[in-house]
Amino acid sequence: MDTLTHALSGALLARATAKATPSRADRTARPAPGLRLRTRVGLGFLAAAFPDTDIVLTWVSPITYITQHRGLTHSWLMLPLWSLLLAWVLSRLRRDPRGVRPYLGVLALGIGIHILGDWITSFGTMMLAPLSNHRFALGTTFIIDLLFTGIILAGLLGSMLWRASRLPALAGLAILCGYVALQWVQQQRALAFGEQYAQAQGLADYQVAALPRPLSPFNWSVYVTAGERYRVAHVNLRRAKTPPPAATYDSIIRRLSAGYRPLHDAQWQVIERFGTVEAERNLAREAWSHSELGFYRWFAAFPMLDHIERGNPATCVWFRDARFDIPGRDTRLFHYGLCRKPGEAAWHLYKLNNDGSKSAI
Repeated sequence: MDTLTHALSGALLARATAKATPSRADRTARPAPGLRLRTRVGLGFLAAAFPDTDIVLTWVSPITYITQHRGLTHSWLMLPLWSLLLAWVLSRLRRDPRGVRPYLGVLALGIGIHILGDWITSFGTMMLAPLSNHRFALGTTFIIDLLFTGIILAGLLGSMLWRASRLPALAGLAILCGYVALQWVQQQRALAFGEQYAQAQGLADYQVAALPRPLSPFNWSVYVTAGERYRVAHVNLRRAKTPPPAATYDSIIRRLSAGYRPLHDAQWQVIERFGTVEAERNLAREAWSHSELGFYRWFAAFPMLDHIERGNPATCVWFRDARFDIPGRDTRLFHYGLCRKPGEAAWHLYKLNNDGSKSAI
């Protein structure tokens, strides 16, 4: 999930869990033992953004970012340590004689809701780092969900209008949970659609996955994996009519929406993991099994051959993860490959950039 939505969710949770606002008489009679409401909400905002500070891993290397992003800063096991560390820094900066106690709770809540916000996406979160690098993913919510963000903003706006009450914030969180529940129901429908297709095709050993897509909780990409072959359909679970194809001059909203067809008119694309030409398949398998791509074998959900470049100055075998193939979007994400010069046996790892250039890793 995007960092801004994370931060806003932390602010909303901080407001929802704040103590009742004391009356004016109570405030003049004795100082409030906790944090001021504005301070609490601000800390919730910052704490919920904190786990994404692991963006600094990109300065180390792209591989480090892939293997460690959503790791230590997104772990339930590390949450107490991060909360304590941030609370200590804040107490020192504010010279608060109460120490870390006023800050621990809101900071832990902010980091916790960030972990949950990434868990519901399909990218996955290493909740048990450093003991395990398994990526847990509920997979109900696209990484940028405008409706999800809008619900949070509505809850915060209501909290600004009715400052003495936390009901708007509580209502916002309740609606947010209901929205994720709706997405989960649609996910089950998409999975059932994939199961029906696999059985109709007579597939024996297969797996079905459904990934959320932009703009609507009813947009899904359904993947049926059997052996080295993927079958993919991009569907809208409520759409009754197939929309006309999007043109290059259409808006980004139109381009991102037009690729999802109603269930009765779904088009299944068959993708061979290592290509369709036998000579390419052998070369792709050789490159794919190389130790240099070990990180990518761990990372990619639906790895596939993108293309092969032959000739001078080198032969390159490029791979991509089909889960990032989104209708209406041409951005290259996480494209990696191996190259070797003619006459050489050693492969070298490269990253394929958006402009088509390659960067050595």
